[in-house]
Amino acid sequence: MTNLRYQWSPYLMYGQKMEVKKNVVVYRQGEQGKGFYYLDRGGLKIILLSANGHERTIDYVPVGMLSGEHGAYKGSYLTSAITTNPSILYYFSDEALNNICMDHPQAAVLFTNSQIFKVRLLAEVIAFQDSPVEQQMAHYLIRLHSIHQNENVPIDQTSFARYIDASRITVNKILHKWKEMGIIELSHRGAIRIVEIDKMNEIATREEESVGISLWK
Repeated sequence: MTNLRYQWSPYLMYGQKMEVKKNVVVYRQGEQGKGFYYLDRGGLKIILLSANGHERTIDYVPVGMLSGEHGAYKGSYLTSAITTNPSILYYFSDEALNNICMDHPQAAVLFTNSQIFKVRLLAEVIAFQDSPVEQQMAHYLIRLHSIHQNENVPIDQTSFARYIDASRITVNKILHKWKEMGIIELSHRGAIRIVEIDKMNEIATREEESVGISLWK
């Protein structure tokens, strides 16, 4: 996934720049698509609404990535996106996408790869939703580590609990167990630093073997 970051930046001139405040819904699950977005600054969290009305945070979009690709060509948005802080987005209509692909044919491959990545994300959520919490935490922490390309993962315990759909108390206990084992360090600013990535991978690998899936290597 990391090779997709910033790859859309040469085409920002085709988009419409938007300055968006914190906690603004950029697009909503189930609505007919009107285009897609590129995160240039700030943050987006992706929410999945289940059939029973339960909301789960399933992703945090890093700067330099597309979001809402499923809304291209009037497709329905499969998830919702909400800004996590003041952000700068670029909006791309269907017409803009057509113009980009006409002027830069390689952009069509890039856009398709980004769409595939998002489908894999949803598949992963389904595959891991019934797994033990500790293994889910390890797996998603490694994925966030990979996405942000930094050993310091910018997520606090409350957000992490929502991310894996578990209680904050459960997440807190596991994080402090890992801290005592020397696997992670906890920052006062809410970040989680992975100290022993190999040990974290061992925990996550047990989960991947049990569900028979590994999407993020």
